[in-house]
Amino acid sequence: MPQQTVKIAINGFGRIGRSILRALLTSRRDMGIELVAINDIAALSSCAYLFQYDSIFGPYPGEVRHDAGHLIVDGRKIPFTRLPDISAADFQGVDVLLECTGAAGGRGGGQRALASGARRVLISGPADGADATIVLGANDAQLADQAIVSNASCTTNALAPLVAQIDRLWGVQSGHMTTVHCYTGSQPTIDRPHDDLARSRAAALSMVPTTTSAGRLIGQVLPHLAGRIEARAIRVPTASVSAIDLTVQTKRAADVDAVNAHFQTLAGTSDIFGWTTAPLVSTDLRGRPESLIISGLETSLSQTGLLRIFGWYDNEWGFSNRMIDLALRMG
Repeated sequence: MPQQTVKIAINGFGRIGRSILRALLTSRRDMGIELVAINDIAALSSCAYLFQYDSIFGPYPGEVRHDAGHLIVDGRKIPFTRLPDISAADFQGVDVLLECTGAAGGRGGGQRALASGARRVLISGPADGADATIVLGANDAQLADQAIVSNASCTTNALAPLVAQIDRLWGVQSGHMTTVHCYTGSQPTIDRPHDDLARSRAAALSMVPTTTSAGRLIGQVLPHLAGRIEARAIRVPTASVSAIDLTVQTKRAADVDAVNAHFQTLAGTSDIFGWTTAPLVSTDLRGRPESLIISGLETSLSQTGLLRIFGWYDNEWGFSNRMIDLALRMG
């Protein structure tokens, strides 16, 4: 039987919303997903321009236009609304609404999306009160018929599958992860007040030590490891692609060759993991769709048994691809 088309809508046409649409129209075409609506409070002319000309991924390789109520891409008309309250929208018939505003930090944002008529909601970030927080490659077996699902964070999508694999094969006693993360829209381009004083500094001029939600979210995604993985972040003056540097104490003796062999094999059969032994830098990983691309050159083991694994992730493109994959599963 032919696969049923999953109808989705996007609320919030920012970095993730635009990346999702670009992926659906390029590398993820014919995936069984139909985008039927977009909502964003910004002017449609601005949204069309920002979709066509992207500072990270370059110009869209096709025609982008708009009329009074549609974003028109390669001749295809996508209805576009500008409603500040999504509950006022008419999304009857939408299987999964992708909540990509970055402002739905709690259950309320998901409930407003359900009130618009959407059958289920997938939130592109941590969301307190969501029915479930799902990370593909880590706890996707827990996905059932939940109405409001969080896709966690980009860093959690990179970290949780890695930790899950290590724990399954060698056991995780404890660990510490540092994400070396490109700057984001939460940071200013010039010094200005911010609740986190370090984040008040100009993002493109300094390395900024700060927090990450990944440590807390590991406890939600992998509850048996709650409290065992500490996590911190360093925001760095690059515009895209981030990395995780994970050191763990394993319960059973690990071996560098065995660890590398496992993840290299896994990368050949999984959309979640990538693998490289090339001496790459961050720009070389731009546009990679995996959740984490492990650098085999960096894997090491201390004399006391501390295992260190380093991997890259495109925090926008990889995460957007996981949103698509999870929306397919939910639909």
